[in-house]
Amino acid sequence: MPATQRIPRVGFVSLGCPKALVDSERILTRLRAEGYDLSPTYEGADLVVVNTCGFIDSAVEESLDAIGEALAENGRVIVTGCLGAKGTLVKQTHPQVLAVTGPHALDEVMAAVHRYLPKPHDPFLDLIPPQGLRLTPRHYAYLKISEGCNHRCTFCIIPTLRGKLVSRPVSEVMREAEALVNAGVKELLIIAQDVSAYGVDVKYRTGFWRGRPVKTRFTDLVRALSELGVWVRLHYVYPYPHVDEVLPLMAQGKILPYLDVPFQHASPRILKRMRRPASGEDNLKRIQAWRAQVPELTIRSTFIVGFPGETEADFEALLEFLEEAQLDRVGCFAYSPVEGAAANALPDPVPEEVKEERRARLMQLQERVSRQRLARKVGSTVPVLIDQVAADHAVGRSPGEAPDIDGVVIVEGAEGLKPGDLLEVTITASDTHDLRGVPLQKAGRHTAPCPSGRSGLPRSGPSAGAATPAIVPGPSK
Repeated sequence: MPATQRIPRVGFVSLGCPKALVDSERILTRLRAEGYDLSPTYEGADLVVVNTCGFIDSAVEESLDAIGEALAENGRVIVTGCLGAKGTLVKQTHPQVLAVTGPHALDEVMAAVHRYLPKPHDPFLDLIPPQGLRLTPRHYAYLKISEGCNHRCTFCIIPTLRGKLVSRPVSEVMREAEALVNAGVKELLIIAQDVSAYGVDVKYRTGFWRGRPVKTRFTDLVRALSELGVWVRLHYVYPYPHVDEVLPLMAQGKILPYLDVPFQHASPRILKRMRRPASGEDNLKRIQAWRAQVPELTIRSTFIVGFPGETEADFEALLEFLEEAQLDRVGCFAYSPVEGAAANALPDPVPEEVKEERRARLMQLQERVSRQRLARKVGSTVPVLIDQVAADHAVGRSPGEAPDIDGVVIVEGAEGLKPGDLLEVTITASDTHDLRGVPLQKAGRHTAPCPSGRSGLPRSGPSAGAATPAIVPGPSK
């Protein structure tokens, strides 16, 4: 490229869930591979790509606001993501946008970029690390194993936005996982709309990794990932019987003793209205069996209160479930209608004030449960992965905390530590959400085993090839 020709620059806004974040990482990686620069500001960009969320009304509003802000500050905007799949809403609200695509539409996004900002003549593939560009810190990464969903939950429109389940080839997933580990990643967060359904769409087709057959199946994939010697954390797992098969891997310390299972409710009547699997009673039995195998297991879940037709008796059944289940981490949402969802046609809507009152009661109960469960950890020693370092302390996470959605471990006396270090910490105090502790050893760098001590870690320190791209932040709300 002639020295006088300026490299075209693209701004980027990423909104939504970790699955959308992975889509953003793929787009950014492709942009850099084709020689585009990434602009940290709207003003410095030749155009802006906004990756949107469209799952619930508040997310739609946030996405539309972000598009409007990008148009006001830059004027040349390409929209992608879940909101782009919602018909003509984007164009109706912001007719000035250059192009609109749906989610996981890498080729369509790049075609739009090429149309309005021709790519440089010389791609810079050698500048891109093997693991691609990431929006997470160097020491952890989200690994998306499938797109779409085959469930037809009445409150959800994900199948409409992202299509049916499409599992990635197991060899492709494992190659990406190995590249991330080789780049210094110490924690892989496994995500999909339904991680436990992995491979159903291809009838568990056999793939190959390291010269041996591996089935495209949830349990087989997790078993292969457990061989990489890093933390493996499972998100968005449905309570199917075959999930029981990964518990021995947790008991052996090969993957983290952590399950993110969106139970959503406990009343059989409401679960049926939601078209959700299992029942509160079945789930309680499963939780008890899981904890019998892995006493240190952390279970996170989410629930919806105020779903159409939910009576006080249904809600009381949910509270009883939470009291008995003793879940470690819980998120709760007051039901909100989503355009296009089947639940909109259900009778007996719950008044808004009742929804909020029930949500407050549920969270009050759960805060007590969480406080009690965390208090049991005082005096124990746990491995902690450091995320941030301040002058007099560090902030990290144990196997019981996922980034962004759970609490943290505050480590006192953190001299010499840096993000990505892994050390053993003795827990000295707790509250409703967080733990506090001191290092078992004080040294510049630390390594620690996985929870049971049977699985070590690869070399410490991030790869020099890892990169964090410039990114225009979305609006704060």
